[in-house]
Amino acid sequence: MKNNLRKLRKEAGLTQISLQMKTGIEQALLSKFENGDRIPPTETLMQLADFYNVSMDYIMGRTDNPEINK
Repeated sequence: MKNNLRKLRKEAGLTQISLQMKTGIEQALLSKFENGDRIPPTETLMQLADFYNVSMDYIMGRTDNPEINK
């Protein structure tokens, strides 16, 4: 999961701070999610999936296809 979160953020041209400003998710939590130190709760996964317009399965690394189960 951590690699997909970082990849999505970088592909969107965002820093963790700018992502925080757009989503309201604290930068410290975003960092922990990206580093694999913490697993996002379901609500946060849904929020990030909606923000990036990808599936939750893609964020969690269960598929390489971001479109699956959308």
